[in-house]
Amino acid sequence: MRSDFEPDSGKLLDAEFFYSRLLQSLRTRLESAPDFQAQVGMIGIHSGGAWIAQRLHADLQLQQPLGSLDSALYRDDLSERGFRADVQPAHIPFEVAGRHILLIDDVLYTGRTVRGALNELFDFGRPARVELAVLVDRGGRELPVAAQYVGETLALWPTQSLVLTHNDDNFFSLTLENE
Repeated sequence: MRSDFEPDSGKLLDAEFFYSRLLQSLRTRLESAPDFQAQVGMIGIHSGGAWIAQRLHADLQLQQPLGSLDSALYRDDLSERGFRADVQPAHIPFEVAGRHILLIDDVLYTGRTVRGALNELFDFGRPARVELAVLVDRGGRELPVAAQYVGETLALWPTQSLVLTHNDDNFFSLTLENE
C-alpha cells in the first residue's frame, strides 16, 4: 500500500501511472509463458474493466478476440442495489471451456462484482483457470477474492469511492469521491 496517499475527497489519482504498472506486470507474465499469450482469453467487466481490457488487449497484442460482460444481474446484493438501466449483454467471442481467462476490472473492493462476473462466466463454460487483473485494489473485501495483477493498492474509507473515466483517446482518470 502506498504510504504517501492521503484519502482526500476530490483528489485526482494518477490512473495512467497505475495502468502502466498493471500493463508491465501482465507483460512480464506473457514473456514468462509465450504459449499463454496465444491461449488466454481476456474479458473486461463493464464498464471500467471493459475500458481497461480494451486498451490492455491492444497494448499486449493478444491473439484471441476481446470479451466483455456485465455482472450486475449476477451480484448477490442485487436486491439492495436494484436494477441498472444500462446493463450490457455479455460478449465473449471465444470458447470459455478449458481456456485460461484473464478477467479485468477497474477497482477491486468487496469482491461482489468479481463473484458475479465469475457466475456469469461459468454460464459460458468451465474455464481451465481464471486470473484477475485490476487497476486499483482498495481493500475492504467481504468475499475471499484477490487479484493476481494490480496497478496500485490504496486504503480508502468505506464512505469513499473511486470513479474511473476515460477520454476519446482512451486515457484514464481516477477521482476520489465521498459517497
